[in-house]
Amino acid sequence: MTRAQAPQAPASQPPAAANEIAIVVKGYPRLSETFIAQEILALERRGLKLRIISLREPTDSAVHPMHRQIQAPVAYLPEYLHEAPIRVLKGLGWAMRQPGFSRMLGAFIRDLRRDLTRNRIRRLGQAMVFARELPASVGHVHVHYLHTPASVVRYAALLRRSASNPAAWSFSAHAKDIWTTPDWEKREKIAESLFGVTCTRQNLAALQALAPAPERVALAYHGLDLSRLPAPPASRPACNGGDPASPVRIVSVGRAVAKKGFGDLLKALAGLPGDLHWQFVHVGGGELLPRLKAEAEQLGLGQRVAFMGALPQPDVMALLGAADMFVLPARKTRSGDQDGLPNVLMEAASQKLAIIASDFAGIPEFIRDDVEGVLVPPADFTALANAINLLAREPERRARLGEAAWRRLRADFSMEGGIDLIEARLRAALGAAGAVSDEAGARSARQRSGAA
Repeated sequence: MTRAQAPQAPASQPPAAANEIAIVVKGYPRLSETFIAQEILALERRGLKLRIISLREPTDSAVHPMHRQIQAPVAYLPEYLHEAPIRVLKGLGWAMRQPGFSRMLGAFIRDLRRDLTRNRIRRLGQAMVFARELPASVGHVHVHYLHTPASVVRYAALLRRSASNPAAWSFSAHAKDIWTTPDWEKREKIAESLFGVTCTRQNLAALQALAPAPERVALAYHGLDLSRLPAPPASRPACNGGDPASPVRIVSVGRAVAKKGFGDLLKALAGLPGDLHWQFVHVGGGELLPRLKAEAEQLGLGQRVAFMGALPQPDVMALLGAADMFVLPARKTRSGDQDGLPNVLMEAASQKLAIIASDFAGIPEFIRDDVEGVLVPPADFTALANAINLLAREPERRARLGEAAWRRLRADFSMEGGIDLIEARLRAALGAAGAVSDEAGARSARQRSGAA
């Protein structure tokens, strides 16, 4: 993986050879975003030329093997404008000389009136740096997340757009960016984008309701590249929680944030019967991790609970392969934030692991109750405790559910379908941008010939 600042030479008019796609993300690399790394790697392997633009420097101390395989160069925008004053001032000076400056500034002022925050100003500064430093080889921009990253891309596109440069962009929307962004902002961004994709039917319905035409947004499940994952274990011990020497091994993976429902899970574990022997392992970093550790102690869970922090994917897969049960009690937060279809559910299914999850958001699109797993009402830790207790005592049922989830994953949620759709749309976008540039070049040549 290459880490470098973006080239400083501005290029406002993409030439006909603009055959690269810039992938804009909030942070790169991130252990919690395997789905983005998986998509980038798959698109590279299909021959697309990519470069990655990140709004912030990496914060995770480790990376997944996928990140090491990705060849795209990586550039970082200044996360805080005051930390890179020269780049920001150069971006501003360049932007003020562009024909699209007033168009961008008008959109920013309208947004600022509705969202008077420091973050909104930061987005404008990053957009001007991004627009100035974007190489001429980039013919299309695709952004992950419809909130902050899409604002940066939108402002930059308004600034760069001209008769010879459509400055088109597209987006992938996932979870928080959909449910915590105001409708007015999503509506305007969707209308200005070339196309968008999202990863659940619930997300799709919400975005299509705001789109100028439903076909502007398409469904593309993340799926999994099963070729990079270990094979599931041939079998698991038939433990039923009755032997303290062979406890039922429960695992959950996800950032320690409110929407994952780990507080509910700890309460559920504390409510399990005393005759059930179990151990629980959590994998993931996150802002609520210290609180969860303290809560586990207060609930008397003690030696039965282990918090492993963020881990590379091979270590996560090893834990899933060794576990008996996977639990993810996702829920909606007070801010409206919620999950879509967490990739970790599919990773658990790849190991034929019995799954308990919330009957919520995009989860039922993959897990059907008592078919591929067990679904419980979100934020109901009593129902969750009952589900864990029953499934822990039924190893045969766990094996049946794990097998069914694995079969559904392979049949309907492999990576290929989503990548096929995204690749086709990105190639079409590059072709359209090249056609505009070719026509602009021909028009310029005709004008020069006439002047001569």
